[in-house]
Amino acid sequence: MKTSFSILAFLLYALSLAAQEPQKISGHVLSYKNEPLSGATVWVTPGNKVVTTDSTGVFTVTVPAGKSVTIKVSFTGYETTEQTLNEASVNKPLLFVLKSDVLALSDVIVVGNTSPRSKLNSSISVSTLRPDDVQKAAPRTTAEIFRSIPGIRAEASGGDGNTNITVRGVPISSGGSKYLQLQEDGLPVLQFGDIAFATADIFLRADATIGRIEAIRGGSASTLATNSPAGIINFISKTGAVEGGGVAVSSGLDYGNFRTDFNYGAPIGNGVSYFVGGFYRVGQGPRTAGFAANNGGQLKFNINKQFSNGYVRLYAKYLNDRAAAYMPMPLQVTGTNSDPVYSNVPGFDAKKGALQSAYLLQDMGTGVNGELRRADVSDGMHPVSKTIGVELAFDLDNNWRIENRGRLAMNNGRFIAPFPAQVGSTASVLSTIAGATGWNLANARLSYANDGSAYTGSNAMLIHMFDVELNNMNNFVNDFKLKKKVEAGDITFGFFKSYQNVGMSWLWSSFLTDVNGNGLRPLLVTNSTGTVMNPGGQLQYGTPVWGNLRRNYDTRYDISAPYVAAALNVTRKLNIDASVRWDIGNVRGSYTGGSTAAKDMNGDGVISANEQKVESIDYNTTKPVKYNYNYGSYSIGANYKLDASKAIFARYSSGAVTKADRILFTSNVMADGSVRGFKDNIDQAELGFKSNYKAVGLFITGFYARVNEQGGFEATTQKVIENHYRSYGVELEAAARISRHFDIRGGATFTKAELTDGANKGNRPRRQSPFIYNLVPTYTAGRLSAGVTAIGTAGSYAQDDNQLKFKGYVLLNPFVSYKFTKALMMSVNANNVTNSLGITEAEENAITPNTTNIIRARSVTGRTIAATIAYQF
Repeated sequence: MKTSFSILAFLLYALSLAAQEPQKISGHVLSYKNEPLSGATVWVTPGNKVVTTDSTGVFTVTVPAGKSVTIKVSFTGYETTEQTLNEASVNKPLLFVLKSDVLALSDVIVVGNTSPRSKLNSSISVSTLRPDDVQKAAPRTTAEIFRSIPGIRAEASGGDGNTNITVRGVPISSGGSKYLQLQEDGLPVLQFGDIAFATADIFLRADATIGRIEAIRGGSASTLATNSPAGIINFISKTGAVEGGGVAVSSGLDYGNFRTDFNYGAPIGNGVSYFVGGFYRVGQGPRTAGFAANNGGQLKFNINKQFSNGYVRLYAKYLNDRAAAYMPMPLQVTGTNSDPVYSNVPGFDAKKGALQSAYLLQDMGTGVNGELRRADVSDGMHPVSKTIGVELAFDLDNNWRIENRGRLAMNNGRFIAPFPAQVGSTASVLSTIAGATGWNLANARLSYANDGSAYTGSNAMLIHMFDVELNNMNNFVNDFKLKKKVEAGDITFGFFKSYQNVGMSWLWSSFLTDVNGNGLRPLLVTNSTGTVMNPGGQLQYGTPVWGNLRRNYDTRYDISAPYVAAALNVTRKLNIDASVRWDIGNVRGSYTGGSTAAKDMNGDGVISANEQKVESIDYNTTKPVKYNYNYGSYSIGANYKLDASKAIFARYSSGAVTKADRILFTSNVMADGSVRGFKDNIDQAELGFKSNYKAVGLFITGFYARVNEQGGFEATTQKVIENHYRSYGVELEAAARISRHFDIRGGATFTKAELTDGANKGNRPRRQSPFIYNLVPTYTAGRLSAGVTAIGTAGSYAQDDNQLKFKGYVLLNPFVSYKFTKALMMSVNANNVTNSLGITEAEENAITPNTTNIIRARSVTGRTIAATIAYQF
């Protein structure tokens, strides 16, 4: 009897073990056209397992026995769907039929939104870029990514940073992104986007740690962030919720660049996950700098804990990168202002050449405290950023929820780049130098500083070395939200706090060089009596042609901004939202200019001609900065859902931006440190339609903007720009899946913009194109994918007086990739494959018709080709 019981017990135990053995689930993923979707991502929870479908759309995954599981399936261009299986249904084959969503209108958006709503249900214009979209654009810099976003105008011609970025018809009246905010994980990179020589994109890098990029134009950006009335571009990091990662190695095939990207994340257990990633690169870059102009990288890390009612995330970033800053370059122009003909100046290729050179690697002068200082020109734009942050969200009782994002960033670095203050005939440049210095240069001789050989070239260039120490760009930002769900919607009470330091020193100098885009060389000036005016090759330890521009400022911006946002579901189809914000600023600090004195800079015991008036920061003339400000912003919008796939929306917003350093050294700062004209106002209206019908997605927005500016200083023109503007137009974003193998997506913006006051009233704002677009057709067949990104810009004017015209241009960026296995892929892409000339800005406003002119202009970079090998694990 005991034997029988023992056998029975053993059989029951064996059966229980068998029942606990993991079980396999299989399923089939189809499109709405019943076509198999190869490469669809399948998530299984609990366990966070991830698999992909094979070439027939089939997947198989192992799940724990005796437990219910959730299977979620996603595929680019389709709505994500999921099924929850209980123990009884685990063994049944699964079928997932995905609905088309080529514009991702079903995605729940984060940026510029207090309520968890999809794009279709939100009254804002917002776009999403995922890593695949970014790769198709073949960007060589972070800012080149932005050209793929409808409505965004990025003058991506200055290297990896210092880019002029704006939205729709909002003007570029200073460098950087004055009206648009760049964010990382929902917080501003810098509180001001147009700080001179420290624009926000200098401290921002795109790499494999980015999960997606969300961009909002206009709308609620006025009230849900400070200094961002025209829009927000938010880089959202991966979090490791799903195990996976990869390594990618890329190299320039026709230019100097080698880069390694890596990332990996995974759940650890008990709701904890982590993610780590970054990149390192080194190389000359796309222009002939003559040294490793791009050199550095970044490392990012986050750790996350999921709770039953929320999550906590801690994260950190270390950025230490160097990238050449490309200033305007010599460009030859003939013809007329209305019909100019642009070509290269002899010896200088505007698409490949550089003002950087292996012969111009150091800048000598006095330092921040008057000490002898040598700066390395190869530093270029050199941001160093150490950040640590926390993000949390928890659901509370009675439908309350709290959210908080906070980050401390310790930022500093350097900006150093040669700027052509004058390019022209050798005689005219020498005349300018003589007039500014008082030197007698009649019958002067020029020779190369490196070897003493005579220079007899017909043209010469006066370089001002923009040498700036970014002493303190530290910031702390925190955004707290308390939310309450009510029967018909939700209400958000928020409080934003920001401390931003802006501390820098301008330590500029001057050089005389030949005109050569591939290794320009400094020149020695010898007067008629045989005296060398600039021993060593540095023309001046300052900028006498522009006046003494030694500057130092150290200002601190303490900003508080309470805000309230409410969203109301009026009916099943109609929802409205409104938000108000009150910004309160407290600004304290000081600023000072420079003085001149004789100083033996080279230590030879002799005061040479170029050492007689050495410029230094003059702390004896320090002036205070002491003012407070406050202003309000508001936004109201409505969205009406026509049916399950179509909606219309409308919005009106009023906001502003305040100035940081660009108000200093202008007449707007009073002797006691108070200011006038501290903010620039912008009012915007939008009316839009969005549709997601089968294989076609459409997003159309009509817009209107009115901008009133109070004036800000621009370093390159040495002018205070103060204008009012008005613009209106239409923004279009569309995507279509033509067949199983072919899809196309793109965007276009039509803009009518004009100045509404001053001498140039009625003119189009400088560099404002009436039409910009991007188009990306892609063909996929099995493991092969190929296509081209076309980026087009219609003609514009160099300056507000609308004399010199820029030609329109089209950049073609083809790409092709092949997957050897599910994990191993190789791709090749080209940027500007036709080697087109595309001018984004110029210092001159006009030329002399029907003669040969030389202007200073910035063109997009010429053709570059790169190859990448990537392994996913």
